[in-house]
Amino acid sequence: MVEEREEKKTYAAGSGYREFNGRNEFSSNVLHGILACAMWIGALHFDFYLIVFSLLFLPFSKFLLVVGLLLVFAVVPIDHTSKFGLRLARYICRNMSNYFPTTLHVEDINDFQPDRAYVFGYEPHSVLPIGVVTLAERTGFMPLPKLKCLTTSPVFYTPFLRHIWTWLGASPATRKNFCSLLEAGYSCIVVPGGVQETFLMQHDSEVAFLNHEEDLFV
Repeated sequence: MVEEREEKKTYAAGSGYREFNGRNEFSSNVLHGILACAMWIGALHFDFYLIVFSLLFLPFSKFLLVVGLLLVFAVVPIDHTSKFGLRLARYICRNMSNYFPTTLHVEDINDFQPDRAYVFGYEPHSVLPIGVVTLAERTGFMPLPKLKCLTTSPVFYTPFLRHIWTWLGASPATRKNFCSLLEAGYSCIVVPGGVQETFLMQHDSEVAFLNHEEDLFV
């Protein structure tokens, strides 16, 4: 039995099979992992607590100033090529890949052509689709130069969070944007269940919610 298992893990020379695990690919520690997670989703909590703090402890005029600044950050154009932003995104992706025990199996990495666009389906969404980080462009496992993850649109109206997720390679999950990305040569990661799937979660099980095709993008 042991010999059979070893044979299954042995691949012929020239085989395109690849196995990627963040803990083997990147050096990190728990502190960096927690910091990366905090930056990935912490902006939403930061906005909430900033508003609450301003409302309770600052004069009303200062509170309005804070709200106004947040509104500015919610619409100000994002520099997609920002060196700081891309460096931050790589830090988050690589440390999260190391922090969470996810492994990416690629049957034949040589089948991918860098000048073609592909669509990847990811399930389940769960509370947050954390495992999708293994496919992210900034992580660097996939041999594709242009890769986007389609994300619920409200993210891109949330101050600070929209900046970080844009640098991470996220893009609004709308039909128009999806088609535009494919036409521009971008490969896309799609989570079919989306945010709606979180309302169907059950204890000790994963639920995959698949929409009707015509309702996948709104």
